[in-house]
Amino acid sequence: MKNRILLLLLFLCGGIAASAQPAGNPLVFGENRLTLITPTLFRLEFARDGKFIDDPTIFAYDRSNLLPADRFEVRALGGDRYEITTEALRIVYEHDGFPFGLHNFAAYYKLNGKEKKFTNRCIFRNNLGGPVETLDRVTGEIPMQDGLLSRDGWYVIDDERSDLLVDGWLCPRDTRSHVQDQYCFVYGNDYKAALADLGAISGRVPMTRKYIHGVWYCRYWDYTSEEFLSIIDGYEQNDFPLDNLVFDMGWHTYTAEIGTGHAGSRSWTGYTWERKRIPDPEALIAEVHRRGVTVSLNDHPHDGIRPHEEMYGAFMKDMGADPAKPLLFDLGDRRYMETFFKHAHHTTEDMGVDFWWLDWQQNYLYPEVRGYRSTSLQWINELYYRETERKGLRGAGYSRWAGWGDHRHPIQFSGDAQANWEMLAFEVKLTAASGNAGCYYWAHDIGGFRGDPNPELTVRWTQFGALSAALRVHSTKDARLDRRPWLSGDRETAAMRRMYHMRSELMPYIYSSVWQTHSTMVPLNRPMYIEYGGDERAYCNEQEFLFGDLLLAAPVSSPGTGPDKVASQRVWFPGEDVWYDFFTHERFDGGRECEISKPLEEFPLYVRGGWVLPMQPYTPRPASTPLTTLVMRVYPSAGDADNTYTLYEDDGVTRDYERGAYATTQLNYRRAGRVTTVTVRPAEGVYEGQVVKRAYRLQLPAAGKIEKVRVGGRTVKPVFDETLKCSVVEVPATDIRREVKIEIVG
Repeated sequence: MKNRILLLLLFLCGGIAASAQPAGNPLVFGENRLTLITPTLFRLEFARDGKFIDDPTIFAYDRSNLLPADRFEVRALGGDRYEITTEALRIVYEHDGFPFGLHNFAAYYKLNGKEKKFTNRCIFRNNLGGPVETLDRVTGEIPMQDGLLSRDGWYVIDDERSDLLVDGWLCPRDTRSHVQDQYCFVYGNDYKAALADLGAISGRVPMTRKYIHGVWYCRYWDYTSEEFLSIIDGYEQNDFPLDNLVFDMGWHTYTAEIGTGHAGSRSWTGYTWERKRIPDPEALIAEVHRRGVTVSLNDHPHDGIRPHEEMYGAFMKDMGADPAKPLLFDLGDRRYMETFFKHAHHTTEDMGVDFWWLDWQQNYLYPEVRGYRSTSLQWINELYYRETERKGLRGAGYSRWAGWGDHRHPIQFSGDAQANWEMLAFEVKLTAASGNAGCYYWAHDIGGFRGDPNPELTVRWTQFGALSAALRVHSTKDARLDRRPWLSGDRETAAMRRMYHMRSELMPYIYSSVWQTHSTMVPLNRPMYIEYGGDERAYCNEQEFLFGDLLLAAPVSSPGTGPDKVASQRVWFPGEDVWYDFFTHERFDGGRECEISKPLEEFPLYVRGGWVLPMQPYTPRPASTPLTTLVMRVYPSAGDADNTYTLYEDDGVTRDYERGAYATTQLNYRRAGRVTTVTVRPAEGVYEGQVVKRAYRLQLPAAGKIEKVRVGGRTVKPVFDETLKCSVVEVPATDIRREVKIEIVG
């Protein structure tokens, strides 16, 4: 309405001809088109004869988001010059018939309280980093790719060379007529706006299957059926949790005689079960499932389906091809890929396999999809993810990072990193910064893929892994390297058991944080500057990060000294919050910087005071055990406070959450003087398998002397937990639709 009124006034006053004033969104100026997507994100196009592009690309996947007309203003300045204003930007454009550039276009924005000028000249300087494709054979820190976040307050993604997606398949664009296609993120100090903008144009990161965030066992080893089951037995007998069992290459035969091969063997690609080691794969998978564990299979698909495979004849028949002439793997051929999935994957999936580990390392063979500009990794990640949705389940990607847009295919596998202290330190830095580009969920080879055994290093890597997207171990085919956590010595086993148990107990918080990432595009592992970018100290320690809203961590990444393997890490406690050591309950006020020393069994991990941290009792199946008892750990705020954390729940595997089938429960902490009230508000929403009654266990570390506790107005007596060193209030199971209020005086 504002634009239409402005247009009418200018016409009546003779300011411009009515036909010269662009209207609506996108704004078209002859062969130039400017699309306002959000107040801080816009697209610049130049196309001959106005042949603009509205089809999606792998990056620009969602073109439905446009800034409404009442949230921007267009003002004619005369001489074919225009000022376009959003709540965050002032854009000045002169329509001169050439592509958007330094002389006809500028945007003005605020950075650190001062107005700055942005042009699309694209000289990148102060980028805060992002992911890398893989850590294969990496032995120390390497340069990272760019993320969206820069201390300059802007970033540009050039999408001009990308293939289009037409009818769900790659389609080359007309690069002779379509000359310019740039996405300009101009956000100033608002890093969260930049991440939300990524979701606006590229689609939000989907919810992952819950078990993806659990505990994995993986090893490059040729296990038999009995040995796979003995691994699960070992986790149970040694008191470690387990959610997912990975079958590496040994699940399939090694009998290929033709093919390109990889790393000295033609047998990396394979789809025929090795029945000498695994005589009845369907029965094995069923037994693993009966024990509450999921199954994933390794896949190197680059050689496709070859004559030695048991499904070769049926595959070639469906392709209408001569069996005497094996077909090359062809990512760009729709018929080939549909037929490939039918014969290579579907039968195995029907046996019960839960998802595939796409172990694509062959970019040196197939850097791009034949006939297109898309990289093979970009496209194969998209296709594999789609395939995992075919039974109404959430997609389950597990592959190397493929660049912009690959956040829609979680989670990512960081590759075969060397086992050393330098790599551990780099993974801490890399994991936090990777969310700057949408790589939100790294799963690493905890302990390192290859290298000499080092139990201390494995313990410290496990501590970091306990605060990553998944606690996943992996190692190469080396008899010395087996990352089962009870094989490293008694003290190391106890230290790792503590971390595995902590991971299990934190699952309600982790999954609620995953929902937050889906909803806001703010990373699970996030660098300090996303929350505290106005403080210079937020940029200084790359070994420190936030894990969700309430946990602050600085994992140890250097060897310790003495019998207790004591090692130190520098920690900055940000903001005006108060933080408490997760293990010792020691208090640290915001604004301090401390050198923290920790024995082998602990690392610097802190909980924000004045909030409810949702947890669960330890369970050997963290990602699938129903939450019948909600553990609430609460540390005191520094003063009066009123904070609410939202617990998120759903069925964990289907896409029903997209249709609103999920539940949220508000957990409120309120402190007024000497009275602290923790309130569990009634659950809102329903989903399949939802518990209807729930008990509550309130842990009150660092609470000082407690004079009185009331639950629902009735006085109760807390119990002191000698292990946790804190008072605990137990509330019997009650209807999740009823409010539970606990008052603590003292």
